[in-house]
Amino acid sequence: MTSIDGLPLEAAIHPGAARGNRGTLVYAHGITADLDEFGPAVRLADRLAGAGFTVVRFSFRGHGRSGGTQRGMTIAGEMLDLRAVVEYALKELPAPLTIAASSFGAVSALLSLPWLGDRLHRLVLWRPVLDLRRTFVEPETPWGRENFSHQQVRRLSTDGFFVLNGVFEVGSVLYEELWRYDPRRQFLQSTIPALVVHGDQDSFISYDIARECAESRTSCTFHTVQGADHGFDLAEQEEDAIAATVAWLTR
Repeated sequence: MTSIDGLPLEAAIHPGAARGNRGTLVYAHGITADLDEFGPAVRLADRLAGAGFTVVRFSFRGHGRSGGTQRGMTIAGEMLDLRAVVEYALKELPAPLTIAASSFGAVSALLSLPWLGDRLHRLVLWRPVLDLRRTFVEPETPWGRENFSHQQVRRLSTDGFFVLNGVFEVGSVLYEELWRYDPRRQFLQSTIPALVVHGDQDSFISYDIARECAESRTSCTFHTVQGADHGFDLAEQEEDAIAATVAWLTR
């Protein structure tokens, strides 16, 4: 696929099973991942395709085999990427449209809610980043304090980037965006039916923030993956997240 500004985007489509059409789900991955999300996104897509959904997975710019660079990746750029994929889905694939977003992918998804409007049928958030300030600017989790420490941020002045999780180069423009955007506000203002799935031992992204936001919002279901850290690392934890998502989407 091609983003709004012309960058090529790596993508994969899972056609829905012939026995039923439940619409299309677009999956938006996290900041250090790609369209596979280290495996769970593929398994979720396969399960949903078997239940009648057409699923589109794609890599944001600077990720996987998509165009762009890590240092050049921005929230605004990811919003362009998501819009391009959504517009393709709305034009070419079965309705209605659902978006599933994981971790940092939730940021572009939530900030896109105003233009999506009633074209979006449902929203699924896996371990979502909802509060940029409490996650990155003034981080509250062990992962956030390590990766967005003063020492790390100082590298923006000397090198123009710092390395996240030892694998992803965060550029200065992306860091400045973290002070400006408010995905939490967009989430709370929306009335689109939503499912939030989060592990209660998440050391990366705050479980408490996700639970508080879900409980403060109308039309929202919250599902806890017991004992899970950010990645739903155990097979039974991943299965819990996938099963809860499929059950909510097919009810």
